[in-house]
Amino acid sequence: MTDGMFHGETALVTGAASGIGRGIARALAAEGAGLVLSDVNQEALDAIADEIRDTGAAVTSIAADLSGADGHAGLFAAATRRAEPISILVHSASPRRLESENAATVTEAQWDAMVNTNLRSGFFLARAAADHMRRASAAGRILLITSQHRFAPRNLPHYSASKAGQVMVIRELARLYGPYGIRVNGIAPGAIPGGGFAANVEQLNARIAMRRTGTPEDIAGMALALLSERFSAYVTGEVVGVDGGLALHNWIDPPNLEL
Repeated sequence: MTDGMFHGETALVTGAASGIGRGIARALAAEGAGLVLSDVNQEALDAIADEIRDTGAAVTSIAADLSGADGHAGLFAAATRRAEPISILVHSASPRRLESENAATVTEAQWDAMVNTNLRSGFFLARAAADHMRRASAAGRILLITSQHRFAPRNLPHYSASKAGQVMVIRELARLYGPYGIRVNGIAPGAIPGGGFAANVEQLNARIAMRRTGTPEDIAGMALALLSERFSAYVTGEVVGVDGGLALHNWIDPPNLEL
């Protein structure tokens, strides 16, 4: 392994056991970062931790459920006990979303789990990380994985609302912590198979300007650019769409419901 862009740094990545979080974790390790990986799925988390550890990277794994009111606090406390200082936070965790959880049917429990994981945990983890970075006088970087549905309805109101809220979290924290050299940004992925949506990929491709759905590696490439002080040292408070041109179309049809 070469030293890479992030040699000597430690990154905390949530939702690291699958999809986008896993892709970003692999990419950071390939660029020399030490990792603290977190996910609610212990078995899958152990598997990716072992895989990355076999490449020579330093990896710690912490199983954590961010869907409750205080999972974020336990996770960050455990992360800083095991690896300090942490100079990078990537919040990619998000509950599995089912197409049946629409505006007419979503339950309070489903709403709370989604909003707690995406928005509540996203904010409090990011704030704790930023304070940690500030005390360490680190050029810290925080990245939240939001969604194209921060603006466009998704038929999943708890998901779309939490992703829209993440945008303001990014902007508020970027403004507060910018004077301390801490940058806060987001990525809004497009259609990434396995990311929790149900769609006919062939039909979906016809609505994407680049005529293909995305991959976790597509998102990871932009994540590395935004987290890098070499390429993005003057970028904060931004959300970058990585969607192959999907946002040029309204690709989610309204639900066919009888109320």
